[in-house]
Amino acid sequence: MDSLPRRSDEPHTPQSPQKPICSSDCNIDIAATHRLHPSRQLPAARHALNYWPLRCGESAQKRAIRQVDRLIGWHPTGGSISIHFLQLSLQLCIRSSAEYPAGASNVCGIVGMIDLAGHRPVSHDALRSMSNALIHRGPDDSGLLVRPGLGLGHRRLSIIGLNDGHQPLVNEDKSVVTVGNGELFDYEHLRAELQSRGHRFATHSDLENAVHLWEDHGDELWNHLRGQFAIAIWDDKTQRLVIGRDRFGICPVYWAVRDGWLLFASEIKALLASGLVQPVADWRGIEQIFTCMSVPGPATCFEGIQTLLPGHFLSIQRDPVDHTAQVEDRTYWEIDYPDWGQEDSSLSDEAIVDEFERLMIQSVDRRLRADVPVVGCLSGGVDSTLVVAMANHVLGRPIKTFTVSVDDPRLDETSDVAQSSRHMGSESVVLHCSNNDILEQYPALIRAAEAPVIDTASAAVLRLSQLIREHGFKVALTGQGADELMAGYVWFKTSSMSDRLNIIPGLSTRIRKWYTRFATPNYPWSDIERHMQSIGGRYNAAFDAFGRVFTPRFDFYSEQMREHALGHSSFAEMGLNPNRMKKWAPLNQGLYLTSRTLLSGMLLSSKGDRACMNASVEMRHPFLDEDLFDFCAKLQSRWKLRGLQDKFLLRAVADKWLPKTMSRRRKAMFLTPWESLCPPGGGKGTTPTYVEELLSEESLRRSGYFDPANVIRWRHDVQKLRRGSLLRMSIEMCLVGVVSTQLWHHSYIDNSLSSLPSLVGQFPRQPPQESERRTSEEIAAISNV
Repeated sequence: MDSLPRRSDEPHTPQSPQKPICSSDCNIDIAATHRLHPSRQLPAARHALNYWPLRCGESAQKRAIRQVDRLIGWHPTGGSISIHFLQLSLQLCIRSSAEYPAGASNVCGIVGMIDLAGHRPVSHDALRSMSNALIHRGPDDSGLLVRPGLGLGHRRLSIIGLNDGHQPLVNEDKSVVTVGNGELFDYEHLRAELQSRGHRFATHSDLENAVHLWEDHGDELWNHLRGQFAIAIWDDKTQRLVIGRDRFGICPVYWAVRDGWLLFASEIKALLASGLVQPVADWRGIEQIFTCMSVPGPATCFEGIQTLLPGHFLSIQRDPVDHTAQVEDRTYWEIDYPDWGQEDSSLSDEAIVDEFERLMIQSVDRRLRADVPVVGCLSGGVDSTLVVAMANHVLGRPIKTFTVSVDDPRLDETSDVAQSSRHMGSESVVLHCSNNDILEQYPALIRAAEAPVIDTASAAVLRLSQLIREHGFKVALTGQGADELMAGYVWFKTSSMSDRLNIIPGLSTRIRKWYTRFATPNYPWSDIERHMQSIGGRYNAAFDAFGRVFTPRFDFYSEQMREHALGHSSFAEMGLNPNRMKKWAPLNQGLYLTSRTLLSGMLLSSKGDRACMNASVEMRHPFLDEDLFDFCAKLQSRWKLRGLQDKFLLRAVADKWLPKTMSRRRKAMFLTPWESLCPPGGGKGTTPTYVEELLSEESLRRSGYFDPANVIRWRHDVQKLRRGSLLRMSIEMCLVGVVSTQLWHHSYIDNSLSSLPSLVGQFPRQPPQESERRTSEEIAAISNV
């Protein structure tokens, strides 16, 4: 296991160089304890700790004794405990007291532009405008680099090594340059390995590893990175630029080609700020929203602007003769599962539970590395509660938590959170977010997300992030990703029940086809078949859910939108791997499609990075750990969904950490309903002015996406539908989609749809005129890098 930087709340007390600390030291002391009777294992381990100061120092000893005492408290009558879990706990104590070099890490934003046609001069002002558009992502520092036909920029939010880490970063001879966003959680291991091969580091930045990995491995460098990142690397010797994104899509990258320039940035606003890219609507992005409630890419809602898919990198290679460049989008990693029936069954049930627990603790431990305090986002569910409990264990103290409370009693988890906080001893800050608060935040959310957002609860996440920052924090842990890892959504249960009908071969498929035909009588069956082929040729849980929820969307579309959407498959454009999907177990097919749509396209985007980084807050996701995912992906489906018990393995581990009243809580979908935008009645005086304006016949006709008559009809008729029915939920979500799309169009394309503030007119229609004035960081970048 890698050495750790100190926790933000602990003083740094270096150990003597004559006493090298090794994580295997704890194994020497306790290796024999597993041979003892279970009731004697923990006391024997505690006795062995008396000798730790000889080689590990008093700080490590005291922390280790606290850890073992805590374990004894959990097992007051003795009881067997995993020897591996005990070893890990003691290793953490050693590592938290060990001497280490300070690191520098940057959660932030990146921008850049490269001439695909030659070596035309880069506009410094255009590059600076792109960087300034991301100041909310990185208010702590900025840096620019300009070379012939190339410009790179960086905004920094300091998390680790607060006085170090200015970017761009370079290698020893300054021929390789990088700007990056995010965290490399195994950076110290990489650093030591690279130094052993002769590389010299000029900073303590985790992202400096990237330039040296590029020197050694070239395109294979992405396989050596673990964490959440978006990184651009320029190699002066090979005249090549590569831009890569992490495996799950936590850190965003958008790119476009205009006038022979390729531009990229962490947000679309920065592309628009260049003056080269103009905001024009792309109906394909709108169709994605109404197909799977997200914009998973590569298309966006802006014509010609693409999102780099998770696990992908762009390669831009200049020709050595005429200096023109070729652009290639490559895949370095994608979600994969074993063939159906080939899942790993070599471990015992107890070993599987222990290994999941070990990997979870390791993941939480990695994501606590910071030189600023780390807090937790706590809901009433088991996911975030387990993350907070493990964070408390690793740190040896409770972390502060932040929670959203909403008006809807079906969604309010305040009492559950209070119970969890009392049990874990965490100080909890609760944000009450009323429907009025959501209404007020919703326009700001759409501007931040740069896309329609059907889940209005994302506005509450935006406000929560602002609250976290107001309390002085920059980093928070979340439980995001557990549902995609462990089948936590209700549609996995309903799909599993449907699959049981296949005791009569093909019955489930015939019923699903019948329902689809019944629910969409005017939708061509050939189009449904096209969708099916793009996801592997068979129904799965996620496809069932999206199909049932967004079946009525064609009733809302204008004639032009219907013509666009018919004959088109959003799933086919997403870069899925249908040939691999065909070979997986049905549950894994649904997990894959959910991860590629909801997770990367909405939960980590509009409800994640965009909402949180708008307030300069980084979210870290322990469930989205590469080692944890690889382990879970190989398991049989019964460890994820057993009968109607979702997240079976996760809950089995949580049973060891939490009371069953917490570990067995039923999931509540944090999705605020249509009433958050349009109170019952839907008439003037109850509905907000801007919603009335956006849904007016004139505004609907101006944007051109929707049929005004049908929108007006459904606004009235939705109240007649039975509350809680599938049809009502579908109509409500489509109505929110209409409001959201209209609001996005008003914010970025045409500001005449409403009296709300808009970003229209704030972006230049051409690159800014070059100024003779240069900022100090530009001068330093140009002269020194």
